[in-house]
Amino acid sequence: MYKKFIKTKMSKIERKLDLSIIIVNYNTEKKALRCLDSILKSDLENINYEVIIVDNNSKENLKNFLEKEFTAERIKIIHSEKNLGMGGGNNLGIERSNGKLILILNPDTIVKKGAIKALYNFILSREDLGIVGPKILNPNGSVQNSCFREWTFWMPLYRRTFLGKIKQKQVDHFLMRDFDHESEREVDWLMGSCLVMRRAILERHNLGFDERFFMYFEDADLCRAIRKLGYKVVYYPEAEIIHDHQRASSHGFWFLAPFFNSLTRAHIQSWFKYFWKWRRGNNF
Repeated sequence: MYKKFIKTKMSKIERKLDLSIIIVNYNTEKKALRCLDSILKSDLENINYEVIIVDNNSKENLKNFLEKEFTAERIKIIHSEKNLGMGGGNNLGIERSNGKLILILNPDTIVKKGAIKALYNFILSREDLGIVGPKILNPNGSVQNSCFREWTFWMPLYRRTFLGKIKQKQVDHFLMRDFDHESEREVDWLMGSCLVMRRAILERHNLGFDERFFMYFEDADLCRAIRKLGYKVVYYPEAEIIHDHQRASSHGFWFLAPFFNSLTRAHIQSWFKYFWKWRRGNNF
């Protein structure tokens, strides 16, 4: 079930914002504040924007820390009384936002100075663009896998276990390792750590992140839904961000992880939900 975003009581004045930046925080205070600092130092001249931080029922008092560190009036904090997951947390932020464009941004990212403006200008330059994502770099400057070909059923297993070495050709194809990541390219889906999308598309088609995916696959699912509507999902390397990506669901021995790692269990659940959903034609 997709979250409904159509808000009949929202005024035209509220709709005049160009961009809403949504950050979902769950016990990542220091990283979230570093991300926020990079946003405020970005080149956002002539873009009327807001930053919405969704505190996903974390244990931190983010509001008090923000008041000490930042004075920007355009920053808004929303507290959720429960952990809604990545999709649900972003949906809450989108629902409360006022921008014509939406930027989904993970708290463990740092945006380079011109990255947001580059993504903003690019998506506005073409009506066929549904979702746009940047080149993502690891903290050491190497390119991080952020654009992918469509999931095949066994790919999560290949990615998590020793079978990946046996099926290396298939894994490389999925990760688009045949692509140098230096040019603009239409792709099947993009990592959800940094995505720009049009609110109008979400509202027109009653779309959002499917909250049945608590963690993982929510980005692939939304990209697939957008592509099904005829819009393009495009990787745009002229914009760059740094992502301190920790694959929390893959820590420890793969054969023990489902028993001791809740994120691993969430990943497995989302894996089966995703393929069941799209096997049934996007309706379950």
